[in-house]
Amino acid sequence: MIHLFLQTMAQTLRLCVVAVLALALISLSQAQGPSEEDLVEDIMGDEMDVEDDLDLGIAGDEEEEEEAAKEAEPAAPLIPKVTYKAPEPMGEHFFAESFDRGTLDSWVLSKAKKEDIDEDIAKYDGQWSVEDMKDSKLPGDKGLVLKSRAKHHAISAQLLRPFIFDSKPLILQYEVNFQTGIDCGGAYIKLLTQTPDLDLDQFVDKTPYTIMFGPDKCGEDYKLHLIFRHKNPKTGEYEEKHAKKPDADLRTYYTDKKTHLYTLVLNPDNSFEVLVDQTVVNSGNLLTDMTPAVNPAAEIEDPEDSKPEDWDEMPKIQDPAAVKPEDWDEDAPAQIPDEAAVKPDGWLDDEPDYISDPEAVKPEDWDEDMDGEWEAPQVPNPACEAAPGCGAWQRPNVDNPSYKGKWKPAMIDNPNYQGVWKPRKVANPDFFEDLHPFRMSPFSAVGLELWSMSSDIFFDNFFITNERHTADRWATDGWGLKKAAEGAAEPGLATQMLTAAEERPWLWVVYVLTVALPLVLIVVFCCTGKKKSPDAGEYKKTDEPQPDVKEEEAAAAEEEEEEEEAAVAPKEQQESAPAADKKSDAEDSPAEKGEEEEEEEEEAQDENDASAETLEDDVLRRSPRNRRVRKE
Repeated sequence: MIHLFLQTMAQTLRLCVVAVLALALISLSQAQGPSEEDLVEDIMGDEMDVEDDLDLGIAGDEEEEEEAAKEAEPAAPLIPKVTYKAPEPMGEHFFAESFDRGTLDSWVLSKAKKEDIDEDIAKYDGQWSVEDMKDSKLPGDKGLVLKSRAKHHAISAQLLRPFIFDSKPLILQYEVNFQTGIDCGGAYIKLLTQTPDLDLDQFVDKTPYTIMFGPDKCGEDYKLHLIFRHKNPKTGEYEEKHAKKPDADLRTYYTDKKTHLYTLVLNPDNSFEVLVDQTVVNSGNLLTDMTPAVNPAAEIEDPEDSKPEDWDEMPKIQDPAAVKPEDWDEDAPAQIPDEAAVKPDGWLDDEPDYISDPEAVKPEDWDEDMDGEWEAPQVPNPACEAAPGCGAWQRPNVDNPSYKGKWKPAMIDNPNYQGVWKPRKVANPDFFEDLHPFRMSPFSAVGLELWSMSSDIFFDNFFITNERHTADRWATDGWGLKKAAEGAAEPGLATQMLTAAEERPWLWVVYVLTVALPLVLIVVFCCTGKKKSPDAGEYKKTDEPQPDVKEEEAAAAEEEEEEEEAAVAPKEQQESAPAADKKSDAEDSPAEKGEEEEEEEEEAQDENDASAETLEDDVLRRSPRNRRVRKE
């Protein structure tokens, strides 16, 4: 069984190694540059136009260039250039902006100042620009770029018409790329509430908004905001409601320097979804998953209620009937000298632990009037190094068996315990119930009001609609194209593994063990194992004659018997050697000699018959073909 198990394990390891090597070869082949047809079919799709001519940056005749390229070192994998086509809005929409016109004609830069801060940083003087991404895989795909660090930025644009929350959902989506990473700052968008006095020139942090949505990060706190301002139907005041924090890990979206698509979906049934790259990372309901809750509690604690002076909140008290025992000694020390201790032999009572350094010399600039009398520094006494100790010997302390400490009465249940006091509940005078928080205040503009310690934050393809399929089409034409181009430009698996190993050298150990360990196990199990002769039960049923179990075991018994006889023969020869020098009386009597020989032959025959019967019974008992059911 063990042999079969090892064989199975070896076969499994062979398959694993073959699979790993195959994947590695496939990855290396992909890293050397995918074919143009594969890129068109698998990455760009039918709507993507891949140029056939790749700019190699080498002047001269094409044939000479090919020959020179073969002799030169291997070049990096060629990345196909994609002819970018700006997405076109289709279907019902309220706002669509791809920035491919290259201008900010429809956008308004804020000229306002923030209140309650220093004049030097109060202005919204952060710079905005419309340009390509730094490492763009789609030439011609422009976007809005936040250019300044440590500045206040504010820019906004009007919708085609105000969005009114009625019976259709709200879908908001846009793209963000932290091109240089993000230390501390946001990339969220505000949907500005429609009001008579809305002035985009004066857009500031206190401008009323209906929804704030998008990524925000400072330090190691990665956020994806969803905040809406809810209007109290009784007082008319607005209060911010924050969605619960996503359970998903958001770190990658801030650090990978890729373009990510952020999508918010609000439904008339009060449910919401937050998606990143068309994957849901947060979802819930406006009634149950916001903080603070949309609807206040029906009852609140009475602010005028106070705890009575005689209210007893102590569940346990000291037993008033408890009396300290007469033999309780509170003054007994916790530890006492060990009376059984004995001073070690060789203890130097007259030697101090430290002595003055005999090699120390008083500094020449030592002034006894100013510095006092000079004393040599103390050093360990060399005489104590070989001794068990120096100085006055004292017995070590041990725990005092009579120590009990300070006596305290036992604790018992408080018969007057009334529980923890809480104010009584009264009806909440501010209670209301809004079962449709989706019906928020209409908004008529979008705006980015940001402070960031990082620059070159790239925004693109803002879109607002009430049709899910329309938003999906816009995302496919815009972000989908970016994703395909970025995916085509990514290195193969082997290159990614090498890059990761350069950043984390310990990965080389993992790679070596992944490949070398299976090979070593294969060599050990396949090359060092012993071959085991198959049992009779393992033979397949064929026409070829197979050796019988009984015959094989009988032959083995005969070989053992011959070995025993060979071992006994030298002893018999030694015993018969002295008798060879003397002639026994048996030689003079042939009749007696014949009788003795006949008796010896009969005894040998009886022994042979008995051993044969025993061997036959043993073989029959052990043979699987003659095994019988034991009867009780």
